[in-house]
Amino acid sequence: MKSSSVELALILAVAGLLCGSAHAQVAVVMAPSASPLSKEQIANIYLGRSAVLRPLDLPESNATRDIFYQKVTERDPAQIKATWSRIVFSGRGTPPKEVPDAAAVKKAVAADPKSVGYIEKAAVDGSVKVVLMLE
Repeated sequence: MKSSSVELALILAVAGLLCGSAHAQVAVVMAPSASPLSKEQIANIYLGRSAVLRPLDLPESNATRDIFYQKVTERDPAQIKATWSRIVFSGRGTPPKEVPDAAAVKKAVAADPKSVGYIEKAAVDGSVKVVLMLE
């Protein structure tokens, strides 16, 4: 009986950590001259439905990526991967360019007004403009 309560405590602790990370604030960022965008516009860009802007992705191992896609598209990583596999296979587009970290996202969007990326709110600085805040 004692091991069951230990297992339950571990499960609850892990669930608490996961819930805490799901509430992280993610900022969608662009060059300082950009205009705000809607959640729907961002979803369309990151799901290959719009080629107006060039999307940037953090690595698959980055937790911010999963939070971003869940909040914007309401899809999990496997669903996003499947979506892009279909788009690439059909020749209708290429997936977002992957960059290594928040610093690379900021550098890329600051240099290219047609690029859009996402980072944790805490990483935002004056080199970029927040066009959508995901909470």
